[in-house]
Amino acid sequence: MTDESDEFETGASDAEETARPDADPRAAADEAAGDTEPVDPATDSETAGAEPRDDAGADADDAVPEDVQKYARFKKVDGAQYDRVNDFLRERTYVTAREWAIARLCADFRTETGVEMTKIGNNLPELVPFMTDTYTPQAVNQARSAFRDKVRKSGATFLYGAMSGFFTAEELDEMMYEVTEIAKFLLEVEGVDLSVEEELEAEERISSVMREVREASTELRQEELSDEE
Repeated sequence: MTDESDEFETGASDAEETARPDADPRAAADEAAGDTEPVDPATDSETAGAEPRDDAGADADDAVPEDVQKYARFKKVDGAQYDRVNDFLRERTYVTAREWAIARLCADFRTETGVEMTKIGNNLPELVPFMTDTYTPQAVNQARSAFRDKVRKSGATFLYGAMSGFFTAEELDEMMYEVTEIAKFLLEVEGVDLSVEEELEAEERISSVMREVREASTELRQEELSDEE
C-alpha cells in the first residue's frame, strides 16, 4: 500500500494562521475545502457555559466516561491538525474530516437503543485527536446524515460509471485498486489492523461483485440493442 501518512503532517496551516481568533476552525477548514454544510458548535444546555477542563487534573479524568478514556481510534493521527486531515479526505473522497470521524464514532457508540450522540458530542476532542470542539447531539446527527448521503450518492455515481460502458474492464480494475488502497489506509488510521489474508479476501469479494456488475450491464445493453433492431 502507498504510504499516505505524510499527508497528515503536524503544524499550523495557512488557514489556521490567518483565521480570526474567534472563528470556528472546523468551519474555516471546511470552507477552504469547499464544504458548505453548516457547522453547528456546541450551544445546548449540557455543554454551553461549561468550565474549561484541565486535562492534567484528577477531576478531568473522573469527568470523562471510562469507555471514552479507553477509545483507541485515530491514534495514528495524534499530531495532525483538522484541516490537514480534511484536505487529505477532500482530495480523495467526498466526505469531510468531521463527517468521517463522527460516522465512525456513531458506529462505535451504538447501543441497543440507538447512538449515544450526547456522549459523542460532549467528548469529541477526547475521542478524536484532530477535533478541538464539542458538538451538540444535533450537530453529531447532522454530520452522520451528511456522511450517509455522500456515500449513497458516490456509490450510485460509481456504479453508473461501471455499468454504463464508459470504462473498459481493465480501467475499472485499476480504479478499484486505487480506491481500495485509499479505503484500507483510512481503516488503518482508525486503528483497524488488517491481515494480508483479510486484505486479499476483501479485494476478491470486491472484484467478484464488480465482475458480476460488468457482466450484467453488458447483457442488459446487448438486450436493448437487440430490441431496437
